Amino acid sequence: MKPPQSPIRNGRAAAMLLVSVAIVAGGIGAAPAHAVSDHVIISEAYGGGGNSGATYTHDFVELYNPTATAVDLAGYSVNYYSAGGNLGNSCALSGSIQAGGYFLVQQAKGAGGTTPLPTPDITCSAAMSGSAGIVRLLAPDSSTIDLVGYGSSATQFETAPAPGTSSVTSVARAVLDDTDDNSVDFAAGDPTPRASADSGGPDPEPEPGPEAVTIAEIQGTGAESPLRGDAVTTLGLVTAAYPTGGLRGFFMQTPGSGGSSDATPGASDGIFVYGTTDVEIGSCYTVAATVSEYQDLTELTSATITSATDCDPVEATALASLPSQSESEALEGMLVAPRGTYTIANNYNLNTYGTLGLAFGDEPLYQATDVVEPGAAAEAYELANQANSIVLDDGSSWNYMQNAEAQASPLPYLSQDEPMRTGSQVTFVQPVVMDYRYGAWTYQPVGQIIGATDSDDPLATENDREAEPPSVGSDLTMASFNVLNYFTELGADEDEVKSCDYYADRNGDPVATDYCEVRGAWSPAAFDDQRAKLVNAVNSLGAGVVALSEIETSNMVSWIDRGRDYTLSEFVDELNAAGGNWAYAASPLVTPSDEDIIRTAFIYDPSIVQPTGASEILLDDAFANARYPLAQTWQVADSPTSFTTIANHFKSKSSGEDDGTGQGLSNASRVAQAQALVDWVAGEGSGSADEAIFLMGDFNSYSRESPVQVIESAGFTDVIGQFDPGSSTYQYSGRLGSLDHVFANEQALALVSGAGVWDINADESIAMQYSRRNYNVVDFYTTSPFASSDHDPVVVGLDVGDDQTGDQTPGGEQLSGGTPDGATPDGTTDAGDVTTPTASQTPVAQRPGKLPSTGAAGTAMALIGLVVAALTATVAIRMVVRVR
Repeated sequence: MKPPQSPIRNGRAAAMLLVSVAIVAGGIGAAPAHAVSDHVIISEAYGGGGNSGATYTHDFVELYNPTATAVDLAGYSVNYYSAGGNLGNSCALSGSIQAGGYFLVQQAKGAGGTTPLPTPDITCSAAMSGSAGIVRLLAPDSSTIDLVGYGSSATQFETAPAPGTSSVTSVARAVLDDTDDNSVDFAAGDPTPRASADSGGPDPEPEPGPEAVTIAEIQGTGAESPLRGDAVTTLGLVTAAYPTGGLRGFFMQTPGSGGSSDATPGASDGIFVYGTTDVEIGSCYTVAATVSEYQDLTELTSATITSATDCDPVEATALASLPSQSESEALEGMLVAPRGTYTIANNYNLNTYGTLGLAFGDEPLYQATDVVEPGAAAEAYELANQANSIVLDDGSSWNYMQNAEAQASPLPYLSQDEPMRTGSQVTFVQPVVMDYRYGAWTYQPVGQIIGATDSDDPLATENDREAEPPSVGSDLTMASFNVLNYFTELGADEDEVKSCDYYADRNGDPVATDYCEVRGAWSPAAFDDQRAKLVNAVNSLGAGVVALSEIETSNMVSWIDRGRDYTLSEFVDELNAAGGNWAYAASPLVTPSDEDIIRTAFIYDPSIVQPTGASEILLDDAFANARYPLAQTWQVADSPTSFTTIANHFKSKSSGEDDGTGQGLSNASRVAQAQALVDWVAGEGSGSADEAIFLMGDFNSYSRESPVQVIESAGFTDVIGQFDPGSSTYQYSGRLGSLDHVFANEQALALVSGAGVWDINADESIAMQYSRRNYNVVDFYTTSPFASSDHDPVVVGLDVGDDQTGDQTPGGEQLSGGTPDGATPDGTTDAGDVTTPTASQTPVAQRPGKLPSTGAAGTAMALIGLVVAALTATVAIRMVVRVR
């Protein structure tokens, strides 16, 4: 990652907030009221009645009415199902349930138990399971009003099942609200049946009145409130409110607190009030509520608020650095003003949850094994990463990938002017609340952020996109580029032959394939979008040779008959139609009989270089679960210089065995692939001691991992690491690192004039990719190179000198882009068209061929190749195979 090159400050503010911000009574306006729930809900379910050890003799279902009016239950019914989903009983309801009242449905009686239920409102006969089951509340039209599945074996539930129960436990709502997540809404505990005429249980004790306490007393000095479960009243001034977006609450803070003084050391003066949003920021209220803990956030629930007056203003507490765990706990729910520079470290969830991962300081967070060796050093490095990170939320709980309301609202923070790239630096120009959500400390804006120009947006950011590839000071530039599953065969085509599922946009239109045989775009429209970006990116590289990875292996698509180079040929045609001058290195005569559906390839500018001899594939067993390396030797036009490039795409980290070294899955496979590659180059099947050789591509290995060490130990240098230290080509899980490398042997390194990463992809939000087009109401798609893939291309400059005597190109004629010699328009190699190379085309080191171990068919193909080689005398058809 390089420092920003073209900063563009946003229009909201241009500098960091340097003073504390006061919020006074009579603030910025009222937030509309938001009902907690607008329907009757299932509040408790118990199936252990009468079981061994049970107190109560009957099973029961308890309903609650959170609305402000009574509800007539005529036509309603309660259905009970087994955990597997089989209907056990349906019971019609009658009567009504009062506003804020309960309704007790008595179910079947067991053989045990000692205490009857309170007088039920209706008697039914479902024999409910004491451990796992399903309860539905149905409306008169038989639609489901509410559903609770309890126990891990329940097959119907809202989001995730509630905990299992026993003879002595029920599942009951921790808060009388319905978030449509049974696992969150319900907790297991003692059964507490309540009927319309009874508050629950035999001979209940009267509830004590609420205790008047301060917010600091509610928060306490630990992770959990010492008053959890207590009814309290407290006083606070509203600092943030969320009437929209799903948070359904507001933050308030003790009047007069905050700023540089702290009257309650170790205890926070702020708190979240859940379920009420009819408040004004800057106004003061007395709140009567119950103290609760929700996913480790202390909050007030079931709140009643009353306006208060004569409250002193609160101040945002300035944060000169990122608070520690204990410091954050003491600030939970309080208004804070972060100072200094932060760097965007994770923007992946911006497209899903509207969140950004931030690192304090002017550097992003790096993959540990891209910086230090795997093991204890990497573990320590990652712990330091975690200590230096915090989440910036958007004031909502929306999922922008699944929630239709969210998809119709502009994504927060993001625009083409403010692309929110990883590595970009930001400062805070408005205060935020120190919040704790989803297991992480979070800066929460004081209101929901809608779009990139919302008035509550607390950030000043920059646009550090690089308009051009890095300057590498060269006569000739080569590049390596992972093109993210570029397929001309589409999911729509496959779906006509066999089922091919897809990922759909917010209108339900297919965009990208979903685990089909082919990968990449599903529809022609999506493919047009993908292709336009990639064509723009490749044509902008200014390169003479480009190694590609993740392009379709066309002859491996089972449902259509294509030559291996079909998609590669089509891509070259598209590049040239857009103003490029490209040809491709045709596949050799002998290719793998069974290989991955994505492959490596070379394209080149024939006015700059020419291939000498045919390309060559390393058919080593080590690559059976990856992509086979592809080698090609090049002769530079008007120069005596020639060099060899080998394109690679090692096994991914996402599947296979875990060797326990912290280097991802299938690390042992990548180590074996690295060893096979350097052995090949060393002369077992390819290479010469005095030949300039570059190993390039997606090695799926970070810079300090074992496969890279194998390659470097064989005498190769990572030229990107040498000329552009600190750069990265890939983003994963909020960490940057380089999976894409160019390694040079001693002879090749002598040619290198510079190298670098063109940061056009890995730093971008995935919302900018073609595959996320129309997932949001804002169309983030452009045909620009940015977000054309998920990997950044790397570029290397070569100082190749001039040849004062040789022709401009081999054979003495200027060649243009298009189908190369020896290839037919459908991308297949035609052995009959192989031409005899001129002296300038002869490889620096001819390599002896070896017969492939691919069975009878492979042997026959190899023999054909040998016959062709004999007939053409000096043709460089390299069919090199190492057999273990």
